[in-house]
Formats: sequence, C-alpha cells, structure tokens
Amino acid sequence: METLPMDSTKIMSILPHRYPFLLIDTVIELEVGKRIVALKNVSMNEPFFQGHFPGHPIMPGVLILEAMAQAGGVLLLCTTPQAQGKLFYFMGMEGVKFRKTVVPGDQLRLELSIIKIRERVGKMAGKAFVKTALVAEGTFTCILADKQ
Repeated sequence: METLPMDSTKIMSILPHRYPFLLIDTVIELEVGKRIVALKNVSMNEPFFQGHFPGHPIMPGVLILEAMAQAGGVLLLCTTPQAQGKLFYFMGMEGVKFRKTVVPGDQLRLELSIIKIRERVGKMAGKAFVKTALVAEGTFTCILADKQ
C-alpha cells in the first residue's frame, strides 16, 4: 500500500514521464486494483500555453486525456505485479467527450476506475473535474509492454 498523498517524486519513481510532460502533481486516493484520484495544478507557466492560445490560454484536450492516462498508469503499475520494469501503452480511447475548458488557475481532479484487467491489457473509465464540473471523460485501453 502506498503512502498518501503521493508527491511528484514518488510519482516519478513509478512513471517514466518528466518535465514538461509529467502531468500529475499528486495522488490523493489509491485503491490498488480499483481506483485512483490524482490532481494536476494548471499554471500559466505551462509551456503549452505559449501557443494554445496566445491571449486566451486553454489547456489542450489531448493533454487532459494524457493526464488521466498518467494517473491510470500509476494505478495499473501499482496493481499489476508483473509490471515491474515495464510500461503501459495506449491501445485505444472510447467515448471521449470534452465538456468545459480548463484554464490557468484550475485544478484538475482526475478520477479513474479499472473496468477490467487481464494479463497484459487494462481498461479504465476516467473523468476529469474542475471543482465539481465535469470537464472531460473517456474510456482508456492500455497494454503492458517492455520498455523500448
């Protein structure tokens, strides 16, 4: 069982992502084999805001999905004993919807639950919130593979 909250140093010991692509700051809930809740503090200092969009900064939807996937990666890597020294890669996304924009100053709350996990394939349902507003959702399928 992981000690919570899990800070970025601990997250980096699980995920290979680093600045500027580590998109989760803290894990506040983790039920191994079931669900995770992680936070992403959205700052004006994010490098993508230089071009998306000047004078009207909006977090790209694909990066919201990536943040959800990273949180899901922590969940799957903590859940799957055979994942030691391996990574989960995207296989697909379904039912993705963007509901509201995410702007500097927002805090994303990323909630993912395992739908099923079999041998090397995991499927999760994810939702991203700002306060109580749903901003994005989707279902993610990943495969466990050797690091290349």
